[in-house]
Parts: sequence; C-alpha cells; structure tokens
Amino acid sequence: MTVLASAVGHTTTSEDSDLMPRWQDEVRRLAIRRHAVVLAHNYVPPEVQDVADHVGDSLALSRVAAASDAEVIVFCGVRFMAETAKILAPDKTVLLPEPEAGCSLADTIDADQLRAWKAEHPGAVVVAYVNTSAEVKAESDICCTSSNAADVVRSVPGDREILFLPDQFLGAHVRRVTGRDMHVWLGECHVHATISPADLRARVAADPDAAILVHPECGCTTAALYLASTGDLPADRTQVLSTGGMVEYAKTTTAPHVLVATETGILHQLRSLNSSTHFEAVNPSAVCRYMKMTTPTSLLRSLRDGTTEISVAPDVARRAATAVRRMIEIGSPSRGGE
Repeated sequence: MTVLASAVGHTTTSEDSDLMPRWQDEVRRLAIRRHAVVLAHNYVPPEVQDVADHVGDSLALSRVAAASDAEVIVFCGVRFMAETAKILAPDKTVLLPEPEAGCSLADTIDADQLRAWKAEHPGAVVVAYVNTSAEVKAESDICCTSSNAADVVRSVPGDREILFLPDQFLGAHVRRVTGRDMHVWLGECHVHATISPADLRARVAADPDAAILVHPECGCTTAALYLASTGDLPADRTQVLSTGGMVEYAKTTTAPHVLVATETGILHQLRSLNSSTHFEAVNPSAVCRYMKMTTPTSLLRSLRDGTTEISVAPDVARRAATAVRRMIEIGSPSRGGE
C-alpha cells in the first residue's frame, strides 16, 4: 500500500487519500445518524482536526463532552483523554477510533505503583497530571493540567507533603514557580523529552528575533527559563504555555516568527488562527505516533461501527471524578488544559 507523508509527519495510506474528496461529508452524515459529536485534540492529523466539531486540549474537550447533548462522543486523541470524557460524562457512549492510541507519559505510572508510593508517604496529597489513566486518577486527591498545576499545588496547605506525578519536567516547573518542596515522579512524555536544550539553542541562534513558546512537559523547559533569566534568550519573548495557552497566544500575537516547543500537531491550529505569523517547530521530529493513529479511515469506521467503546469501572470512575472535578474548580476554564 502506498504511504503518503503529510507536513506534520503523519502517514496517510492510499486508502485514506482515496477517501479525501468525500469523507468529510460522510463523517457529518454518520455523526448526525449516531447523534454524535466529534472531538479532536490539537495533536491529531490536520485533516481530522478540520472535520471535528471541536478542537482543543484534552480538558477543554472533556468539558465539551460533559456539556454536550450528544448521545455519543467520538474522541480523536488517546485513551486517557477518552477515559476522562467518560468520567465526566458517564451516561454517554464514548468512542476512541484507535484502540491502540496510548500515551507514553500515562504509561510511566500505574495504580499499583502509586499505591506503593503513597504507602511510603502516608498522609501526602497526591496531585496527578490529567495525562494519567483512570485508575491512577482514582488513587489521586486532585488532578491538574499544565496551565493550572501551580494553582493546584498552591491550594494544598503548606504543612502537607505533596506527591506530584507523573511528569518530571512539569513537576520541576511547578516546584520552581511555587517554591514548594514536592516529591516528583520521574516520568516523561517520550516526545516532549526529546525537545532538548540543544534543539532550542540551535533554533534560537538561527532566528534570534523569534518569539519562543515552550510546553512545560518539554525537556528544554528548565533550560529555556534559565537562559531567559540570564539574557541568553529574550525574556520578553519566551513563554511557558500549555497547548490551550498557545492557541490563545496565536489569536492575538503580532510577532512575525514564533518558535514552538511541543508536539508538531499544534502547528496546524496555530497557523489556522493566525496566517500572518510564521509558526515553526523547535524540533520538527517531535511527532507522537499515538496522536497520529487516528485517520480518516479509522474515524469513519468508528462512526459506522461504534468502535472502540471506552468503559471505566463505576467505582474507579466515581473516585476519579472527585479528583477531576476538584481540578476543574481551580483556575479559569479559559486557560486551557494540557
């Protein structure tokens, strides 16, 4: 089968290519027939983003799922996102077009590991990044996104011990901005971890006048903030932002050139929102294969056949919902999620 490469590193089969003239109309027809809403994460392939009813980060999309009057939620993203939607909308059918679409960061800790960690620190408050499984959320006290993680940590009384999981780079960033002495799990997103300080220095050296956006999961976050504080990067043009924050930035910026340190799928949304600014990846190879699994073919299959339905055990969902809703109560919904 012929394979065609897209601009963001997604591979599209000839079967997908043959569908392009008509598949968007078929998605709309099937969505109406199923009373479904199609949600797409900022990192999935552009053609899937373009046909979705809503595009955003996982938390914003889960809020849409909970508020929607649709009977079926088709979540074009990865498993933990679909699980979060199911937790917030337990009475709806949630479909994940690609059952193998996992998350390397979520996979760095499971519920048994968290229970063992909690046993070593009795009484500690567990703060879990939303990029975790439903079972891990159920063992946590409160979830967070990259945009409200610092506010979540600040909400914990100063005399309480904190276990922060699973992303070590986000944890280091939160520790730095809050001054809290937290225990941080040594997990990482395999894509964000590859965006290194060396990548950032090389790109900035090639374009010293560019603005710089860095996701806090990136391996270069600490270096970016340090270099900004020493004057090696422009402090007034260097920002650490969630994906939702990057989208808000794109709506208003007048910068001619912006370097973006996160998974490359976000570039489609940024460029769609602002055609006068040139958005470019710090590392063009920062492509998540799991996020790129959802294709026109798999989305159509999901709508036609109801694949793959996501379920969360009722007790797990109930306990996880407590942690997720506590997260939602902290910080403005407009600030975005992961």
